[in-house]
This record gives sequence, C-alpha cells and structure tokens, in this order.
Amino acid sequence: MNLLALETATESCSAALLTGGRILARSEIAPRRHAELLLPMCEALLAEAGVRRVDLDAIAVGRGPGAFTGVRLAISAAQGIALALDIPVIPVSSLAALALQAPDNGADVLALIDARMGEIYAGRFRRTIEGVELLGDETVSHASALDLADSETLNVIGTGWTSYREILMPLMRSPPRWAEGDRYPQAADVARLAEPIAVRGGGVAPELALPVYLRDKVALTLAEQQRR
Repeated sequence: MNLLALETATESCSAALLTGGRILARSEIAPRRHAELLLPMCEALLAEAGVRRVDLDAIAVGRGPGAFTGVRLAISAAQGIALALDIPVIPVSSLAALALQAPDNGADVLALIDARMGEIYAGRFRRTIEGVELLGDETVSHASALDLADSETLNVIGTGWTSYREILMPLMRSPPRWAEGDRYPQAADVARLAEPIAVRGGGVAPELALPVYLRDKVALTLAEQQRR
C-alpha cells in the first residue's frame, strides 16, 4: 500500500507517505506558505522512499474544518494528483486527525481548532481499533456556546484550547484528564485514519472529494465586530 496524505487546514503544512507499513512525514508551521511548501514536501517524501507517483494507490486529504484557503489548497492538490493518476481520494476530518494525537487513556477526546473571529471548531471523539469515532457532530460556534455540561473527564487538544481555555474550563464538569493546546492536525495522522479505508478499497472519485468548512464566512462586518 502506497498512500500519500496532505493536511493544510491550519498553520501547519504537512505531507506524509505511508508505504510498506511505515509512515514518512514532513511538517512545518508556516502560515501563508502552504502553497509554496506542499508539493515539494510530497516530492521529497516520494524520493526518500523510492516510490514513483504511478505507484500510489490513493491520496488521503484533510478535508477541514480549518482555514478556508488551507482547506481548499489540500483538496485541490489531492484532486489534481488523483485525477492525473486515476486513483481515489480519501477525505479525512482534520479534527479527527487532531484527536488521534491525544493519549489513549480511556477518556474521550475534545479536538478544538481556533476558528478566529471569536469562534472555535470542535469535535468530540472516542478511540476505536481503527482510530477515532466522531460522537455527535463537528461544530463551529463561540467557545461559550459549546455544550460540555454532560461530558465526563476529557482529553482536550488543539489551538482552540490555548485561545479559549478560560472560557471553556467553567463549562466542564471536571478539569481535563490531559490537555495540550500546541497541536495541529498532521498528514501522518490523516494517513493513519485513511489506511483501513484504503485497504478496503474505499475512497471517492477526485471530483467528489469536497472540503468541509462548517461556516461560510471568513470575516466579520464592522457592525458584527461591534456587536461582539
């Protein structure tokens, strides 16, 4: 199995190659440089592994939520490569990829990405044999609107925790079992979540690999800023 994975939904730009049961990865925190870095990362990984593009079986991609420009970039790159090679695309939630980095200590994982404009992307996940399972829906809202009152102790991960910790803590029944705000979705975890799907022959045609934004605005009007 040769699987190339892309993830650019946040400040982190990353690519990974799953080949022969191992994962090679490149990652850099580089806001506004994703378009410059992504394809060279992919070429470097293929060269390091001695894998040709034509040897790829599928492309996995972080589908968001996250920054509009970053999500579009990864989806467009995945579509282009997959179309040229006539192979499927496996879209993976960027929140799920983030959640996979939390420790497997029996607690559910609350994955949080700072959505800017006072909002937060959130998803609650539970560990499974193949990775993580979404509980409920992925959401975007003001941090104070998250419903955490019925949550047991959670692992919390992602930039949303760093940005909104003081708002979120009073909403929780108990402090997090583990929390780390300096984490971003990574292509290596996109590859891990996509692997069992690829092994089963899953995935979609490139044109059906669609981004997930959760919201349709990238900026607030002056009046909306003043109301907040």
